[in-house]
Parts: sequence; structure tokens; C-alpha cells
Amino acid sequence: MPLLILAFFVTALLYASVGFGGGSTYTALLALSGLDYRILPLLALSCNIVVVAGSTTRFARAGVTPWRSAGLLTALAAPAALVGGLTPISETLFLTILGISLLFAGAALLLKPSVSSTAPAKAARFMPLFAIPLGYLAGLVGIGGGIFLAPILHLVRWNSAKAVAATASLFILVNSMFGLVGQTIKGGTGRIAVAIDLGLPLLLAVAIGGQIGSFLALKYLPQSWIRLGTAALTIWVGARLLLMM
Repeated sequence: MPLLILAFFVTALLYASVGFGGGSTYTALLALSGLDYRILPLLALSCNIVVVAGSTTRFARAGVTPWRSAGLLTALAAPAALVGGLTPISETLFLTILGISLLFAGAALLLKPSVSSTAPAKAARFMPLFAIPLGYLAGLVGIGGGIFLAPILHLVRWNSAKAVAATASLFILVNSMFGLVGQTIKGGTGRIAVAIDLGLPLLLAVAIGGQIGSFLALKYLPQSWIRLGTAALTIWVGARLLLMM
């Protein structure tokens, strides 16, 4: 357990420093520890909420959240996240989707936003279509979906970097809440009790790690270094998960 707590702390520190929650990696770390896969989304989504709640509030107070467009993406994704949380899934399929998602997420973190133009690309108008499948995936395997959404928003020059980060935080927060509701309804009270017993020290670890990550990103560490470290962690965990099967 101490190693798992440390891993959650480091994951929250890295992900919070680049504006994400870390739900995909929390889920994978729990899977590698041998826990029942049906409990993993409950813990991972709860940790997601703890990490991104603070960043969502900070973005809102700073006035950088594009509420109309971000609200549309989030409103489309949230019901899909609830349905994803309610969807029964086998352990093999769950771990396969999670492992592949982590590899794609790690690759997405390595993508650099286009700087050739500040005008939105034509594909930007189709972003609401991406929100629904990302929301469903978020609820299904216990992630927020923002780690996929943000690179796409950058690539199509959807908005400024700060607006994209604010949108991703809101997207992750709401999707995690709706996905958690779906997972809770599907799992019943028995799994909730187990998740609570295991989750308190993990929630504390990510709360502290998330705050430190945000502080370091603002004051000391270059974003490029943090992004590379987060991508390396994500790809390594995803590869280990797939090789374990």
C-alpha cells in the first residue's frame, strides 16, 4: 500500500502540472496492484475529482474558462459518461481498452500545438461530435477524457492554451462525477464500502500531489519537461498493463 500511495502522489503531481486529473493512470496502477477491476473506476474517478476540482475553480476565478463552448462539450459528454459507467464490461476488455487508452494518451501528450496560425481550423466546428465518445470512454474505464480532448483542441486551434486547459479541467471534473454515479449504481453498496476503505489514503495522496504539481508548474518547472515526464509515465504504465494480460 505505501508504494501505491507514493505512485498516486507522483501521478497527481505530474498530471496536475499539465492540467489533467490522472484517472487513466490511477486505474492502471490499481489494476497492476491486483485489485478487483470493478472497484478501480470508483477509486480513479474519485481521485480525478479531487485533483481537477481545484484547477477548475482557479480557471473560473481567473476568468479564462470559455463557458459557452466548454459547457457545450461538457454537457454532451456527461450523459455519455453516465451511460459508460452503467455499461457492464468484462475484465479482459476493460484492461485492453484501458491499456490502449494509456498508450494513446501518452502519445497525445507528446503532440505539440500548432503555432502556424491562430485562426481555428475547419475541424474545430466538429469538436462537439468528439465529446460524446470521449464521455462514454471516460465513464466506461474510469477516466476523465480530458487527456484526449485537450490535444485535439490544441491541434485544431480551438481556443487559447489557457482556455483549452480550463475546458479540459471542466470536462474531466463533470465527466468524472457522472461516470462515478454510473459506476456506483452498477456496482452497488458492497463495492462502495471496499472503495472507501482503500480510497481515503489515496485521495489524500492525490490531493497533496495535485497541489504541489500546480505550484511547481507555475513557479519552477518548464512545461515541456513536465509533459515529457507525464507522457513517459503514461506509456510505461499502459505497456505494462497490456503485457501483463
